[in-house]
Amino acid sequence: MADTKWTIQAREFAHCNCDYGCPCQFNGRPTHGNCQAILGFEIDHGFHGTTPLDGLRVAAVFSWPGAIHEGNGAVQPIIDRRATPAQRDALLRIISGLDTEPGATVFQVFSATFETVHEPIDAEIEFTVDINARTARLFVDGVIDSRGEPIRNPVTGAEHRALIELPNGFEFIRAETGRGWANTEGAIKLTIADSHSHFAHLNLTQSGVMR
Repeated sequence: MADTKWTIQAREFAHCNCDYGCPCQFNGRPTHGNCQAILGFEIDHGFHGTTPLDGLRVAAVFSWPGAIHEGNGAVQPIIDRRATPAQRDALLRIISGLDTEPGATVFQVFSATFETVHEPIDAEIEFTVDINARTARLFVDGVIDSRGEPIRNPVTGAEHRALIELPNGFEFIRAETGRGWANTEGAIKLTIADSHSHFAHLNLTQSGVMR
């Protein structure tokens, strides 16, 4: 691990092809045997060394042929085109698991499972998320078109609220759960409909989740 210290406080939307709740959050097998996912977040406050990261956005598309920990995965990173060269490098180092203690963050853990890392895309990332309302929109022209919504009671149609709490997690401590839809193009093509999504505050450093 490099000596560079970093912090990001961000709002995240993640969506995958598992059933609501996602068994992977409980160390279970993925619902359909494989994992497909998209992720986006916006940094409210952050830095990498002396480089500020406030206001920047990051997105990614993921695919694994089996469970994540079994490896052979692929990732398409997408970096906010507003980032300066120093900010772009900082964001890529963070999401690639560099300058991070082993096993400390979701980015570092995932980095060990990729067989293919596609060339990062610099793009305008349209991103809105309301964690309490369990709604989100993530759009990158020609790459990702996705949204998140609350789960609804199948009888009454009322919004259903459920939480995931992971006191020792490497991504978040607490997340609101919902459902999502996504279509992706480019290097990793996915169609994911009405399946698990979560909405969370990220509070990460090179040593893991701040508690």
